[in-house]
Amino acid sequence: MASETSKPSHLEPSPLGTKEYWDNLYNREISNHALDATDVGTIWFDDSSAEDKVVDFLNGEVFEKDLLGLGEVRKRQDFSLLDLGTGNGHFLVRLREGEEDSEEEEEEEEEEEEKGKNDGGTKWIGRMMGVDYSERSIEFAKRIAKDKRESEQEGTVDGNEIEFITWDIMKEDPSPKVLNGEQANGWDIVLDKGTFDAISLSEETDSNGKRIFEGYREKVLALVRNGGVAVVTSCNWTEEELIEWFIGKREEEGRDRFEVLRKIEYRSFSFGGVKGQTVCSVCFRKRGESK
Repeated sequence: MASETSKPSHLEPSPLGTKEYWDNLYNREISNHALDATDVGTIWFDDSSAEDKVVDFLNGEVFEKDLLGLGEVRKRQDFSLLDLGTGNGHFLVRLREGEEDSEEEEEEEEEEEEKGKNDGGTKWIGRMMGVDYSERSIEFAKRIAKDKRESEQEGTVDGNEIEFITWDIMKEDPSPKVLNGEQANGWDIVLDKGTFDAISLSEETDSNGKRIFEGYREKVLALVRNGGVAVVTSCNWTEEELIEWFIGKREEEGRDRFEVLRKIEYRSFSFGGVKGQTVCSVCFRKRGESK
């Protein structure tokens, strides 16, 4: 595994690594939404269909193929999801609403419902939380979720709303804001759709003089339960670089750590004889400390 000296080079600091940038962005998006309720703001990595890819991965690999090993009787309500850097909250809202089914899938769901096996189609109805260090992001996400709830014909189950909380992963303790209740020891699925990218562009340093993004992996590890997964999507790091940042060094194998579980495939391109892709997504599983 990569040594400390062979870690990828740092990215140059950018305004995208500042809270001011994101506060201003969500101020604009809140204003646009007030003028046009159908304008939900930026859909992350939309040009690469990354949201579609991750949704398909969660429905296919994580749920249908039981990636977390919950067994045959698993239901989507059994999964807890934490979204880091939730932005407009659109991704969690989409998961909560579920995907549109084909006629064949609808027939299968009706059969399962008759047998008592259907728990709401493709709707992820377990506990969901979206966190962001931008207060304006959380304000916007709450508005989007509220509008969706009010527009639903069938309504929502009381007490099952998505939780949106202002929280800074790099500066605040996770307990009790994020690690609480049944998720006191971690979440089943933790999602990062560009948050590591943004933090990698921050020029802030820690008490040891290191760029703060170097401590991000440990922060995420603390949020995932043993055996749970973190699905990280990046456009600033290659797949290999992302894995190096999240796996760590060989001598750390006795501690809590991540291991690569799956990689999501994207459309690739070739340039100068080198094959690559503009976005990468890696699913890491948390392995608990060896006893």
